[in-house]
Amino acid sequence: MKLIIAIVQDEDASRLVSGLMDEGYSVTKLATTGGFLRAGNTTLLLGVEDDRFQGAMSIIEKVCKSRKQIATSPSPVAGAAGVYVPYPIEVMVGGATVFVMNVEQFIKY
Repeated sequence: MKLIIAIVQDEDASRLVSGLMDEGYSVTKLATTGGFLRAGNTTLLLGVEDDRFQGAMSIIEKVCKSRKQIATSPSPVAGAAGVYVPYPIEVMVGGATVFVMNVEQFIKY
């Protein structure tokens, strides 16, 4: 058995949860916050049998695609000490960060 911890962008989370549940996977959803953009994201926990592992990973890969997004970043204005003006930068968002762990024991009460 494996424990999959998938961190995905909020925009992808509901489609991913639906896709996994449609295929019979049990999913636990946690609301989390990312670091770089301070944007909301979702962490999903899935306990899967070894023979169903690749199916779950395929769904995650299919739903969670990286894409470009414009974000604002503060920039110092020349000649004005301590004054910051936001300017747009292009960043990659989406995709999934996935951790996979072997599960020694699974108990459900």
